[in-house]
Amino acid sequence: MPSFDEVLKEAGEFGRFQKRVFFLLSQTGITFSSLFASVVFLGRAPGNFWCRIPGAAELSERCGWTLEEERNFTVLPLQLGNESATGECERLDVTWDSSASCSSPLARYGNRSTGSLPLAPCLGNWVYEQPRSSVVSEYDLVCGNAWMLDLSQAILNLGFLAGAFILGYAADRYGRIPIYLLSCLGVGICGIIVAFSPNFTAFLIFRFLQGMFGKGTWMTCYVIVTEIVGSDQRMVGIVIQIFFTLGIIILPGIAYLIPTWQGIQLAISLPNFLFLLYYWVVPESPRWLLTRKKGEKALKIMRNIAKHNGKFLSPHYSEITISNEEVSNPSFLDLVRTPQMRRNTLILMYAWFTSALIYQGLVMRLGIIGGNLYLDFFISGAVELPSALLIIVTIDRIGRRLPFAMGNIVASIACLITAFLPEDIPWLKTTVATLGRLSITVAFEVVYLVNSELYPTTLRNFGVSLCSSLCDLGGIIAPFLLFRLAAIWLELPLVIFSILAAVCGVLVLLLPETKGISLPETVEDVEQL
Repeated sequence: MPSFDEVLKEAGEFGRFQKRVFFLLSQTGITFSSLFASVVFLGRAPGNFWCRIPGAAELSERCGWTLEEERNFTVLPLQLGNESATGECERLDVTWDSSASCSSPLARYGNRSTGSLPLAPCLGNWVYEQPRSSVVSEYDLVCGNAWMLDLSQAILNLGFLAGAFILGYAADRYGRIPIYLLSCLGVGICGIIVAFSPNFTAFLIFRFLQGMFGKGTWMTCYVIVTEIVGSDQRMVGIVIQIFFTLGIIILPGIAYLIPTWQGIQLAISLPNFLFLLYYWVVPESPRWLLTRKKGEKALKIMRNIAKHNGKFLSPHYSEITISNEEVSNPSFLDLVRTPQMRRNTLILMYAWFTSALIYQGLVMRLGIIGGNLYLDFFISGAVELPSALLIIVTIDRIGRRLPFAMGNIVASIACLITAFLPEDIPWLKTTVATLGRLSITVAFEVVYLVNSELYPTTLRNFGVSLCSSLCDLGGIIAPFLLFRLAAIWLELPLVIFSILAAVCGVLVLLLPETKGISLPETVEDVEQL
């Protein structure tokens, strides 16, 4: 009986069939990255806003004021008496009733200077010039509630974390394709509910669920693509990252053209329903079928692959060799029971955590340093494209470990230098920071490939899911770490990022090299790498 890799070579390791499946599944990267980074535009600054004085709405309607006129009567007197006041988070502690004058509503307070009038904090009565442009204005996430926007991104990453465990486990037990399709359906439905959430609590609940299902789509499509190609073609795991970057590049264009946050949310959610059509064109992973003792189905799919690739499988093949390893429901203990598996797992978990924390931190840092949001975000995405090309050129020549380690080391050096460069040479500071972003993207993309190559088929989806869950933990911590440390010193986060990346660069050199090696089928195969 031939092994799976022998049959795959005969059927074609990356023929027309695999290219079609690869292209179709890669579209998932565009929708997932849009969800991943959507908070930047869903939560963009709402423009001018101010705290409304009690009774101002009724008075404004009676007097026929425009919003600008109401703002002048509300904010200008406040600023005349309190130069540091903005009128956004505080208001004059007065009330306007039916006796207030349309031409001078503060006249009833006599000759008192507005500076002597008491102030009151704003407790939920804000007026926005662009009321539905952002979740910030939709749910009043300003002033004392501003931290809730960071919470919404942490909740999304918490959903990613839950999806890694729940759907990663389910994909290893019930199959890659059923879980992929279920996840696509879940992302679409939850995305629509998020867009029309009646309150912030509902927004958070369904954003969590959308994150969970979103992680299921991205993680499962990545594993399918990796499992249907030969060992010499697994760089498709890097190429698929280009589609993630394309989503990052496209997102600011969508946000620029669509003025409301609900429109942006629907634009990044509805395409997931189209992926349900893949039920008829993307087969189950034959590697997974073999681990579940379904050799006949696997062989049928392999014959179909060979047919589409213009190849021909021997009619004498009645079944394919499957692993003698007993199939069981995977658990964390399976990943740390043997020495090599334990070392791989711990290093990969740290690498995922570090890559995600630094990557998200550098992206969000753009919001701290100011600039044109749409243009800066587009450029930051475009910077990632060379990273994939760099990996494609080097990974099959010099292996995985060296680019993995160098990506972290260069990112570490770049972050440290950026932190101590003077502000009066912004072009140099920006250039070095861009080099850091490029380098950590290289490390982030290589960890995807290496992770899938260092686990046996029976544990691959679960192993990738568990290790990548540390990526989501890094995503949860990133916004809070960045903003809290930046409040102490703007460049302090870069120093922390530098230390984390340097440690990671050393640790990944302890991983086995997987260049040109067949995907391991059993734990014993991993121990012999």
